[in-house]
Amino acid sequence: MSAPGTALVTGAARGIGRGVALALARAGYDVAVHYRASADDAEETARLARAAGVRAVTLQADLTDAAQAAQLVERAHAAFGPLRVLVNNVGNYVHKPLLDVDLTEWHDMFDSNLHATFYTVRAAVPLMRAHGGGRIVNFGYAGAQNLLARPGLTGYAIAKAGVIALTKAVAKAEATRGITANVVSPGVIETSVTQPLTEIPAGRLGTVQEVTDAVMTFVTSSDYVTGQVLEISGGWNL
Repeated sequence: MSAPGTALVTGAARGIGRGVALALARAGYDVAVHYRASADDAEETARLARAAGVRAVTLQADLTDAAQAAQLVERAHAAFGPLRVLVNNVGNYVHKPLLDVDLTEWHDMFDSNLHATFYTVRAAVPLMRAHGGGRIVNFGYAGAQNLLARPGLTGYAIAKAGVIALTKAVAKAEATRGITANVVSPGVIETSVTQPLTEIPAGRLGTVQEVTDAVMTFVTSSDYVTGQVLEISGGWNL
């Protein structure tokens, strides 16, 4: 893949998404900052990206809607030039006893995590093919690939296992086209909704910077690094 172009980060208004967007800006990418409802926070992310010397735009979309997700990718591509990086950070999370999860929450786990990822990848791959390659980094969940029983977050864990399977399929299908697809799977991070510190072998929370560094590892790696899962978890859920 050639020099930096445009990077789209979903859910980039704050937290890990913002950290990833700013890391990409520092690496020279023009940044499309996606948000659903947090317009002011997204604009702050864009402002900080511009301060790094690149162009940045904020783009609103509900990624559980296939048409909006596809339009988001197209708008990011049109904003500054070829889309070179797609980072799928969006995904809602519910932590409660399995049978207390209502049907709306259950479907939202799949819509916001798995389906949204498929929608954006489906739109981005043809654009990357047409411009010589690209990097796709999807967000998983530490332990998802091990299929551990997690009754308190079953829908989320299944959806993230699906993201991993989807990512590996894309990696294999696009391996001859200079497009890589990899997964970063955070564990319990400083921004996490729940923080079961006693369950973490490392004895501490992960940082946004550590997750961001993992994303950038895949962004900057050669196209021979694809279909991989990198857990940032301090040994949690092994």
